[in-house]
Amino acid sequence: MKKAILYLIILTLTGLSACSQNDYNPNDSLRVVNAEWRIDSLDGFILKRYHFDEGTLFCSPQHFFVIEVPVGSPRHLAFVCDSTLTEVSAFAERASALAAINGSYFDMTLGNPVCYLRIDGIQCGENTPAKTDSINRKYYQYATLALRNGRPVLSVPDSNRMSEDKMKENDVMTAGPMLLWKGKDVPQRTDRTFVTNRHNRTALGRRPDGSYILFVADGRFKEHAEGLTLFELQHVMRWLGCSSAINLDGGGSSTMYIKDSGVVNYPSDNNQHDHEGERPVSNAILIL
Repeated sequence: MKKAILYLIILTLTGLSACSQNDYNPNDSLRVVNAEWRIDSLDGFILKRYHFDEGTLFCSPQHFFVIEVPVGSPRHLAFVCDSTLTEVSAFAERASALAAINGSYFDMTLGNPVCYLRIDGIQCGENTPAKTDSINRKYYQYATLALRNGRPVLSVPDSNRMSEDKMKENDVMTAGPMLLWKGKDVPQRTDRTFVTNRHNRTALGRRPDGSYILFVADGRFKEHAEGLTLFELQHVMRWLGCSSAINLDGGGSSTMYIKDSGVVNYPSDNNQHDHEGERPVSNAILIL
């Protein structure tokens, strides 16, 4: 009897140890790839969603929402920004968009973007400087998303926070950090809770064939969806087939909107597990 109890204790401790490591169970990748996603074929793109029950993925419950835009789709992306904080759904409805997600970081008090943002050739935001360094960019400004013919192009900028001024595209959005670049994981800092703690996440990724995905993971609902660390998000974007991927604003900002369905994920800004918790944001990414 004592041996049986000891064996159970060892198994339990082993399981807890595995959950605390950054080297995740290989079965996690299979769970994502082989999940029986709910799939809705829409006008030029696909919406996929799946709820991983408690303990199923990364030893936690997770709820993922994925928009896949295939090569050859007539759909294109657009950025939108306003001087007044606006819900993603309102941005989308105003532009008659087919879908939308939240965009890059912003000052929740002043309402202005805190990363570089250019829309239709007009600069709407800059990479705000650190208190003690006005030259080098901040950690969350090390990834740039530009639009060429309405399709996303990712790049890693240099450390100069003004380097986006040299880019020729009419539409440029900086966020970060970069998660994947040219098929490889981008090293992430381990001294920031922004990276190491689980939060709601929003990301955009490109696949080798030129298709791209918009991704939202719910978070801050322990029984339903814990959210992801940036390391976990990195894994998921790779498992979803991306070779390059950028992290966008997350937390209470993470929102996915679909025309005729409204907000499809469960934004957490109202602390309720429903579709009503949208946080007004400074900018968004639309599918038109």
